[in-house]
Formats: sequence, structure tokens, C-alpha cells
Amino acid sequence: PLADLQAFAAFLAPAAQAEWVVYAKPPFGDARHVLDYLGRYTHRVAISNHRLVSFDDGHVTFRWKDYKHPAAMKTMTLEADEFIRRFLLHVLPDGFKHIRSYGLLANRHRTARLATCRQLLGVVAPAHDIPDPMEDYRDRYQRLTGKSLRDCPVCGNGHMLCIESFLPGALPRAPPPAHHVH
Repeated sequence: PLADLQAFAAFLAPAAQAEWVVYAKPPFGDARHVLDYLGRYTHRVAISNHRLVSFDDGHVTFRWKDYKHPAAMKTMTLEADEFIRRFLLHVLPDGFKHIRSYGLLANRHRTARLATCRQLLGVVAPAHDIPDPMEDYRDRYQRLTGKSLRDCPVCGNGHMLCIESFLPGALPRAPPPAHHVH
């Protein structure tokens, strides 16, 4: 029944109407502790693939940690629609931002903020994180992998040159034949 767009929207509506409660407490320890704490959550998903055990006959089985019993791993089986309902409780409503795209490490200020974090933590930036302004992506690839993107991938001798670029959606044409037959 969720294949119908209206039924699916009605199914999602309660999750969008959920009252969100934000709990914030003062930071603990120093900057390193705060960054370690945030680092565990910035790129997580509601459930990772390795925790999914099976999907059989409309039921989803997955592993979960029981923190009441020394972090024992247990399995739980739910009907697919209940699994999806619980999963969607972790999807932010429109207008909300994930911590990874807002705040300390937002793309717009990432370079400056990382420098500040490193200064506060007393850590020197790794040499590979400081880009050489004269180095393009092919140079960096060769430096990191030892393989050249400029060398011919077939013979390994000649250098490849860009002779033409195409706009997105444009179809390349074959070159005209060397000899015209009339």
C-alpha cells in the first residue's frame, strides 16, 4: 500500500509532526573531549548495513546493543513497516540541519575551523592536508599513489592529452573518415 504516493505521505506525516526536544548540556573536559564526542556522531546513519541481519517475508532482523547488560549484542525482528517507521524517526524534518553540515566543520568554514581546532588541540596539520597551490589533481594523485594519470593506461609510455571537452549532455561525434569515398 505504500507504493501509493498519498498513502506513503500519510504514513510519513506523524514523523514530520513529532515534537523535537533538544537536550544540551555544558561541554565536558577540554576541546579534545568535545571533538572526540562529536566525532562519533557526525557521520553516523540511523542503522549501518553490518547490523542488518535479514529481510524475510516482510520482516527485518537486525542487531542492537543492550546497554543494560554490559553492551551485549542482541537481535530484534520487526515487521518491515514498523522498521521503516522507526528508521524515519531519525530523519530530520525540512529546515533542520545535520551537525556535519552546520557548525564547526561546515563546508564554508571548514579550513579555518580545522586550523583553529588543531591550534586548540596543539596538533600540527599533516603535510598531505596542506595543498600545494601549483599542484593539480593529477600531480596529487601521482604523489599519493605513484601512478600517473597522464600516462597511457594501455602502453604506459605516452602521455595523454585532452584534445576536446564536451558539455554535459552533448554527444561526441566520431572523427571524419580519412578517405572520402564518392
